[in-house]
Amino acid sequence: MDLSKDLFEPVLRSEQSKEKSRPNTTYWQDAWRRLKQNKLAMLGLYTTIFIILVAIIGPLVSSISYSDQNLLEANQAPSSAHWFGTDSLGRDLWIRVLYGARISLAIGIVASLINLTIGVIYGGIAGLLGGRVDRIMMNLVDVLYGIPVLLYVILLMVVLKPGLTNIFIALGIAYWLGMARIVRGQILSLKEQEYVLAARALGASNWQILYRHLIPNSLGPIIITMTLAIPEAIFTEAFLSFIGLGVVAPMASWGVLSSEGVTSLRSYPFQLFFPAMAISITMLSFIFLGDGLRDALDPHARR
Repeated sequence: MDLSKDLFEPVLRSEQSKEKSRPNTTYWQDAWRRLKQNKLAMLGLYTTIFIILVAIIGPLVSSISYSDQNLLEANQAPSSAHWFGTDSLGRDLWIRVLYGARISLAIGIVASLINLTIGVIYGGIAGLLGGRVDRIMMNLVDVLYGIPVLLYVILLMVVLKPGLTNIFIALGIAYWLGMARIVRGQILSLKEQEYVLAARALGASNWQILYRHLIPNSLGPIIITMTLAIPEAIFTEAFLSFIGLGVVAPMASWGVLSSEGVTSLRSYPFQLFFPAMAISITMLSFIFLGDGLRDALDPHARR
């Protein structure tokens, strides 16, 4: 069919300048834009940053140590001198809560990093190699996954004895299973993509394909899983310390402070309220942030 020039109308340059197009953005810039639109996620982010900064700076600028005892000031209610009151030995609860934040956050972050390292490597290898290797590796994960994680950690702590280092080991051993399954599923869905086949045709080894192509394209679910694993590890540590299998005195995690506060709940409820409040706020902050990251990093949500 012949197309007549009458069917077309030239567009003036002035009209072209009026047309607005969406600026080009990268995946991470687009994710950050969507994250900023989520008010709960930003609240969780700012609260998490605030808690970390206060936990680091607070004890450094204070003239009081977390272990300083003064029996003359035992069980005092919150005041200008002691913001959170004092415990049965006259120790300042504000400083002990801040010091406990260091331990609890350190346990959550270290357990999450161990979870990242073991889970990504294990799940990546299983998903990439596939076949019999994948079945054997994931059958082992399924067997371990069938055991309740909390029971698994408790048994390990009984064997390893209470202590901060042993908590790192116990949580690291038990918490990588979920990460391995998520990474394995991502690798299985990505390894047949065209860019992976092109890299394989160019002579790239399995290891190069894994860390150059597959893992970087799986960072969204990995980051989300890491973020949500931190409050889970903090709660597990608090429970272990609450039942006497956590950190050892004179260390004071939030679980230890909660355990001490329960014994005097009727007479001095503030001794339980403040460490329990710290646990709740921290867990909610990470959960809000994790949910926001899940929405922001979901490629199907891009517009």
